[in-house]
Amino acid sequence: MFARSCSVLCCVMALSACGDGQNDFGRPQGKRAQPVQLVLLEDGRPAPEVLAEEQVVYRGNGEEPETLDPHLAQGVPATRILRDLFEGLTAESAAGDLVPGAALRWNISRDARTYTFYLRRDLVWSNGDPLRADDFVYGLQRAIDPETNSSAARTLLPILNAREVLAGELPVEELGISLLDEFTMQITLTGPTPYFLGLLASPVAFPVHKGNVEALGDQFSKPGNLISNGAFVLTEWTPRVSIVLEKNPRYRQAETTLIERVVYTPTEDRAAEVKQFRSGALDWTNEVPNNQFKWLQANYPDELVTSPWMGSYFLGFNLTQEPFIDNPSLRMALILSVDRQIITEKVTQFGEKPSFALVPPGIDGYVPFSPEYADWAQEERDHEARRLYEQAGYSEENPLRVEIRYNTSDNNKKIALAVASMWKQALGVNATLVNEEFRVFLQNREQKLVTQVFSAGWISDYNDPYSFLEMFRTGHGRNDYGYSNETFDALLDEVGTERVRARRERLMFEAERVLMSDHVIIPIFTYVTKRLVNPHLKGWQNNVMDHHPTQTMFKLKSSEMSSAEKNP
Repeated sequence: MFARSCSVLCCVMALSACGDGQNDFGRPQGKRAQPVQLVLLEDGRPAPEVLAEEQVVYRGNGEEPETLDPHLAQGVPATRILRDLFEGLTAESAAGDLVPGAALRWNISRDARTYTFYLRRDLVWSNGDPLRADDFVYGLQRAIDPETNSSAARTLLPILNAREVLAGELPVEELGISLLDEFTMQITLTGPTPYFLGLLASPVAFPVHKGNVEALGDQFSKPGNLISNGAFVLTEWTPRVSIVLEKNPRYRQAETTLIERVVYTPTEDRAAEVKQFRSGALDWTNEVPNNQFKWLQANYPDELVTSPWMGSYFLGFNLTQEPFIDNPSLRMALILSVDRQIITEKVTQFGEKPSFALVPPGIDGYVPFSPEYADWAQEERDHEARRLYEQAGYSEENPLRVEIRYNTSDNNKKIALAVASMWKQALGVNATLVNEEFRVFLQNREQKLVTQVFSAGWISDYNDPYSFLEMFRTGHGRNDYGYSNETFDALLDEVGTERVRARRERLMFEAERVLMSDHVIIPIFTYVTKRLVNPHLKGWQNNVMDHHPTQTMFKLKSSEMSSAEKNP
């Protein structure tokens, strides 16, 4: 075990030494913002005298979004921006709690299948057009329309007739949504869906301006074109540089929205992002490099923020191509020979928890499935992995040659390198690392032609295990694994109609057990968020969803002192 750890760690340390390591940092540079006392008025708002003159937030945001069409966007970076641009029937508070959005209130029928939403009367689009219930009807119909080709459309399958509409068997007008009057709409579900209100706060359920879409087609979501209904409007998009949003003066809570502008910066280089933060160019980093954690802990204790996150990181197998099609023994050998303890303690180092399942713990009381080998020592897993590896037809004389594909990220690279080293040492596998730009990476995953093993993960849009399970359903838009199992699909169908919570949880547990028994993914760890945040940026709270609406934030004046004055 010790020799294995040293071998893997040597590879990781060699990679870390090539980056912007802590030896290059020296002492904190430039001006450091010092805390000031936050004075609140009786209504809970900050006193004007403590507010910064420039209410602009500069947010690091990971990969460049492919699109800001809410029904086509994929990935966390796009959804962060969309939550600033649009508002659903429901919304989320700074603490991640579900709150009324465009809908002031709603009623749920006794059988939990019919939701009636009553919209606010003062809603308008960013161009001044009135926003009514039919805009939400149009948006949901567009999202589920097969011609839209939304990869997220399947999250709307709880709606009556959604499956048939998506399959092209029924017209979109037959979707279980009806307009009762100008401000009232009703949504009928196939069965009780406890997470449905949370789903309506996600981009796939956002409204879009019908005239805007019909007039401009796929150009409607571009700067200068996009008409939205959220706290901000899209004004600029310079690829690989920034996406700029300005405060929407027509938003229903514009008077209490203090931030005037949000600048999202794409940041695939975590070390460069830290430098931007230290120079004052960013108020918020998307992440921080793992190899800088201890230095940041010592030098930026007030700025470094970590928090549990409702997400799982894993590697996926392409089950439609060799060498993994119809080869469960090989897949299981690779799963077993990954030492998650080493990865979380020596590679990621931010409090991530080793994982042996898909669904992370802590979701509304659900207890994830745990395979038998989760309780084994790593030596036992390696021993069984070697047996399965030979059973699959591989040996030292005939080693497996495989590619691990990942999108551009120092952290992804380090994890892939560690996994490749573990496979080499335990089994003799020759793994090649393939780094791709995010859009190319997503395309290759979806097409399933060149991928073998690839980095993956899921951050839930709503607080329910179903969010993790549904993407493995046969034909799901995000099923980049090519997984198809009738038993698994049938269990998900039962989950969708079960009203008793305990039975529903048992069905989801069984579905997760089936999935994990088919060896579709390599669970690695459950996420934590890890970023630097300007201490003068207030009005946000850590939450397991990691959803932070900019409209709840504001910036305080800074009392600055140079690092030399602070640390003589």
